[in-house]
Amino acid sequence: MHHRFSAPVKEWYHRSRTGLWVHNWPEKGSVEYYVLLASHDRTIHRRALSGSDGALTFSDGNATFRISSLGFLHYTTVTLGTPGMTFLVALDTGSDLFWVPCHCMKCASTDDSPYASDFELSIYDADRSSTSKHVTCSNDLCTHHDSCNGTSGYCPYHVSYVSSETSTSGILVEDILHLRTLDNDQEFIKAYVTFGCGQVQTGSFLDIAAPNGLFGLGLEKVSVPSTLFREGYMANSFSMCFGHDGTGRINFGDKGSLDQEETPFHTNSFHPTYNVNVTQVRVGTTVLDYEFTALFDSGTSFTYLVDPFYTMLSDSFKSHVRDQQRPPDPRIPFEYCYIMSHDTQTSLIPGMSLTMDGGGQLVVYDPIIVISSPHELVYCLAVVKSQELNIIGRYNLEDSNASEAKPVNYAKAPPPTTVSLLNHTTQSDVPDTNKARDLAALSLYTYASSLGLHTKFRFEILVKKAREFGGHMEA
Repeated sequence: MHHRFSAPVKEWYHRSRTGLWVHNWPEKGSVEYYVLLASHDRTIHRRALSGSDGALTFSDGNATFRISSLGFLHYTTVTLGTPGMTFLVALDTGSDLFWVPCHCMKCASTDDSPYASDFELSIYDADRSSTSKHVTCSNDLCTHHDSCNGTSGYCPYHVSYVSSETSTSGILVEDILHLRTLDNDQEFIKAYVTFGCGQVQTGSFLDIAAPNGLFGLGLEKVSVPSTLFREGYMANSFSMCFGHDGTGRINFGDKGSLDQEETPFHTNSFHPTYNVNVTQVRVGTTVLDYEFTALFDSGTSFTYLVDPFYTMLSDSFKSHVRDQQRPPDPRIPFEYCYIMSHDTQTSLIPGMSLTMDGGGQLVVYDPIIVISSPHELVYCLAVVKSQELNIIGRYNLEDSNASEAKPVNYAKAPPPTTVSLLNHTTQSDVPDTNKARDLAALSLYTYASSLGLHTKFRFEILVKKAREFGGHMEA
């Protein structure tokens, strides 16, 4: 057994492929020597955390909430810096970077917005956090070297999203993300993460989605889950559960359960994402035996399919519906919309399920969105034709008979749907009640004030049947 900084270990490093590190070998007794030893001790402690049965979540709690007037995305609150600054961020598995508004040149308004009176939106200020550090262009996480002003300059970033003309740009910074364990001891943890100081936002980020930041949960090394795993804070996993009423929770390091269904991710090394293979689709009593790859994206409100898959699924849905199809409306992104008959209170909606690679079943709870106008009630298949890629957005999914036709009462119609997977409830599945109550207040405010989508076209979404919390779904 040799000390990690002993002469024999140094010689081994010199002969191995990692010999480059020998040039930075610390001199015994130096400041660098003790800094590295202390850092190693912290890493060992983190590995003990990641090897435990517990999980981590944000210091404010693990509750999430769907907010209708903010793009129907799922939000949670996070705390950054010293002293802590709290942000209401959207959770997005379809992107990697975590960013918040910072030193704004073009950001969403924090004063005259419809949600400002109900939740105090923050602007991150690196100068006011004693633990903030700028990321330089020499950092491994800096990818825009062509825009750098030397290796010691601040690292710029720019991310464009699928939504039309929606982007964020600024510089990368590093600061403390406040977390806590979900065990009985509730140990609070300060983990350094790299995130975007979002100075310029465009498109949806200025009005209808993520006005206070976006929490990327992707597979790239800049994402927070990747960072927490790499630094030894947790196991290489996380989970999100979305209930039918829009409440949910997020946990890091959640290892799941033995009885849950699984499907492999099909990633590429150039840009890994949460791609899954769909091997079969069932619409009502019709089975469509075709296979396609799709991205699971919690940051997308609806499902997007390219042809021929889009046309096959939509035509099958149409063949099961008895109501009159509505003429196309350029303001509405959905092609297959139907008018509810005036002489009836219900319409039968065909059930839908997706069979995944490995045989797992994802049964869709609500494949539709309901639109109200002064003269009629309309429901649409919540699938949009895509020209680029397949995206599985936030459908509601449940364990039931997929071929069953479900009656929909339009006096209590369902809202736009959410993404989730299978039934799996543990103690950590239950959201933090205080945080859930705060987010619920914000959501109720937005429902009461608008009940609509703040897009170029405006239409009201009728509220679903009596609220219920249960049947947590793990994604």
